[in-house]
Order: sequence, then structure tokens, then C-alpha cells
Amino acid sequence: MAQNTAPQSVATDRKSFMMQIIPVMLCFFSMGFVDLVGSATNFVKVDLNLSGAQAGFIPSLVFFWFLIFSVPTGILMNKIGRKKTVLLSLLLTLVSLVIPMFHTGYYTMLIAFSLLGIGNAVMQTSLNPLVSGLINPDRLASTLTFGQFVKALASLLAPYLMAWGAAMVMPTFGLEWRVVFPIFAAVCLLSIAALGATPIAEEQPDKVTGFKECVVLLRIPFVLLCFLGIMCHVGIDVGTNTFAPQILTERFGLSVEDAVIGTQIYFYFRTGGCLLGSFILAKMSAKSFFAFSVFCMMLGMIGLFIASSQFLVLAAIACIGFGNSNIFSVVFAQALNRQPKEKNEVSGLMIMGLFGGTVFPLCMGFAQDAVGVAGAVAVMTLGVIYLAFYTLKIKNA
Repeated sequence: MAQNTAPQSVATDRKSFMMQIIPVMLCFFSMGFVDLVGSATNFVKVDLNLSGAQAGFIPSLVFFWFLIFSVPTGILMNKIGRKKTVLLSLLLTLVSLVIPMFHTGYYTMLIAFSLLGIGNAVMQTSLNPLVSGLINPDRLASTLTFGQFVKALASLLAPYLMAWGAAMVMPTFGLEWRVVFPIFAAVCLLSIAALGATPIAEEQPDKVTGFKECVVLLRIPFVLLCFLGIMCHVGIDVGTNTFAPQILTERFGLSVEDAVIGTQIYFYFRTGGCLLGSFILAKMSAKSFFAFSVFCMMLGMIGLFIASSQFLVLAAIACIGFGNSNIFSVVFAQALNRQPKEKNEVSGLMIMGLFGGTVFPLCMGFAQDAVGVAGAVAVMTLGVIYLAFYTLKIKNA
């Protein structure tokens, strides 16, 4: 009988782990809902006849909340726990998805996408620490990488659902492209139910500091470089997601429904890059892989400027998607490794760097109004140039 105890215990532990990790991966999928804002902005722009600056303000507003809510979320986790904080983020996300099903005015959409941004800021800050309590340290990186892959699947699915709803012959209850909202809302509700029913023994809360203690770290030159690197990564990500369809519309006369192929291609290659990144990094130094990623993005930006065919534009978008897929993980790891005694503060600061998703689309919107889509591409190119400079500061480890 004693000989069977160990195998049974291992099987029980594995079953218990799977019962916990599956709801967590559903949460990662829900985390990806924020990326629908790029494709949705293009539809809202047409539906409400918005200017480039007005449309660019929508994704900018979504990511503005990362600046405000990242550190307070860490404080909240100390008070109510990580699981309850993730559940709160899912509830905020659910509300944000329900609102556009009933009204689509400009200010209504701003409110809905603000809630989506707040929910995602809370989720990004709380979900990774929740996972760390479930996984052995030596398996944490691979698990988080897989979580990013699951998140990317939702990002990839969103433009498909919008294009399908917009072109649907069968009734969609007047939702058309907005059919994505009830579908994602149903998944979000499932995530809430699954995580809520899952018992998770949490670690003792980490010490969380305030805004002042986080911001003061920007005095450290490399931390500042990393913070700006995160801003550029997210800005390029949101910018490509938002403006790729507009490039296809402006240059080749594609309809909004057909032009979402630009966003789809971007997320195809970003998703593939997330999946391949862990394997590539096992064979290549962080500095070399980062340099290769930046080279891919620069090649893509040049392609967006000079490409004369739809195929070449899509190839350029693919280069940007693959190149940008692992920038965040490399920069984040470099920042943590450089300041190992201040990981909590550095983590909060890096999440605040997602504020780049506000700055870049807003600047790109104004640049587009001034000189056309090429102006928006120029703004993203500045971000790639900065990442090329950052490459020189990366350690090979």
C-alpha cells in the first residue's frame, strides 16, 4: 500500500494544480480583451465620423489608467488579497463590455473603454503575483510566457469577430461589429465564476510602497531607460493595432471591414512571437535577441513608408508584430535583475510604463491629421529608434 501512496499523491497534486491553473489561464485570455480597442477604434471612427485626433484619444484613454492604478492596486492586494483583486478587475472588465451593447455615443464609448483600461491595469498588476503563488520559481517564467500566449489569442480573435459581425448576413440583433462585446462578456463571466470557485492559498502579502517610492527610482539611469522602453513597446503595439487598418484604407481603398486584416496579421505574428520567444531566448542571449527584434521592427517601419503593394504593407506589419512580441518581457526582466532588492517598486513602475499606450496613439492621431498616415508611422519609428539605443544598454545575461 505504501508503494502506491507517492504516485497517488503526485496525481492528486497534478489534478489540484490543473484545477487552479485553468481558471488563471482564462483570466489571461480575459486580459487580452483590452487589445480590441485598436480595431474597435477604426469602426467607431467611421460610425461617428471622428477626426484622427478624436479617434486616437480612445486608445490613449484606455492606457492612461495604467499610470494611475498600478501602484494603488498593489496596496489593494495587501488589504483584500490577490485573488479578490483579480476578481474585481474581471468585474470592471465585464461592465466595460456590457455598456457598448446598448449605446455607442462617443462619450459612452470613452466611459466603456476607460473601465476596460482600469480593469486591465488592475488585472495586469494582480494576476502575475497570483500565478507566482501557484508555480515553483523555476517554472514561473515559462508559465507567464504561456499566459502571454493565451492573452495574445484573445487579441488575435477580436478583429476576426468584429469583421465577422460587420459582414454578417444573418441577424446580429443590430450589434454588427459590436458582436465582439457580448461574446467576450460571456467569457469574462465564465472567468469570474471559474476563479471565484477555485480555492487558492495565497502567500503573505509583499510590502508595497507608494507613488513617491516608485517614482524616485527613475533617478536610476537604467531604470529610467527601462521605463521608457516599456512606454515605446506599448506605444508601438497599440499604434500598429490602431493604425495598420487605416494605412490599408488610405493607400489601397479597402473598406474598414476588409482593412482589419492589418490588425489580424499583426496579432498572428505577435502571437507566434510570444510562443517562440521562450525557445529562442534559450538559445540566444537577451541582447542578441532584443537586437534582432528591433531590427525586425525597423524593417517593418521602413516597409510602411515605402511599400507600394498591399502584400508588402502586410509583410511590414508582420515584421513589427514579430519584433514587438517579446520586447516587454526582456525589458521587464532586465529592470528586475538590475534592482533585485526593489522588485516590488520596479514592477509597479514598469506597469506604469504601459502609459505609453496613451502617449503614442494621441501623438499619432495629431500627426495623422497634419500629414496623413505617414505621420503616425513616423511617431512609431521614433519609438523603434529609442529601442535600438536601449539595446546598447542590455546585459547579455
